[in-house]
Amino acid sequence: MDIAELVEDAWRLGAGPGRRVLGIAGPPGAGKSTLARALVAEADRRYGAGAAAYLPLDGFHLSNAQLERLGLTARKGSPPSFDVHGYAALLHRVVHTPDQEIYVPDYDRSLHEPVAARHRVRPGARLVVTEGNYLGCDEPGWREARELMDALWYLDAPDRVRHRRLVERQLAGGRDARRAQAWVAGNDRPNGELVERTRERCDRILGVIGLDMTMGRG
Repeated sequence: MDIAELVEDAWRLGAGPGRRVLGIAGPPGAGKSTLARALVAEADRRYGAGAAAYLPLDGFHLSNAQLERLGLTARKGSPPSFDVHGYAALLHRVVHTPDQEIYVPDYDRSLHEPVAARHRVRPGARLVVTEGNYLGCDEPGWREARELMDALWYLDAPDRVRHRRLVERQLAGGRDARRAQAWVAGNDRPNGELVERTRERCDRILGVIGLDMTMGRG
């Protein structure tokens, strides 16, 4: 199944003419943002500019100053390092105020900080694709966010592929090879193990390498 078919499935979510919200969960390095952006681009191509919008959980990373205050600097990217209630509140606005233009934050990997208003949900957007590691977590805040989604898909990838991508990400962010490997082993790997335990709470399982897809139900 290709991107065009996935967009058709996403477009048919829910009932009636209202806005649909599709969540994509999965472990670090699985390719969630790549898939989400591809879905939005294909929906815009097929249904018109602004028909879909992108809403990344990573925009709700706590700032480095707040992580330091909370003692979470070494666990950046773990569930408590996100403003999950802010994320759920923005999803609530997306669902319940479809006539408003809504600005969406993102995470800047060159600044290593969240940035405000990088993306926007236009009033006419019918499909909003949101992605993040922990969208399937059964914990306060995450549960409320999940209830606002019409469907939650789980994106998987082989461990070796994710490991390579994660190390490359750390190298690109300025760490040397030793520190990049240590960060992936000590932070990304346990975060990924936590995410994997949420797999059964998702509506559909996707296996993706790049954008070449093999699929199954879960």
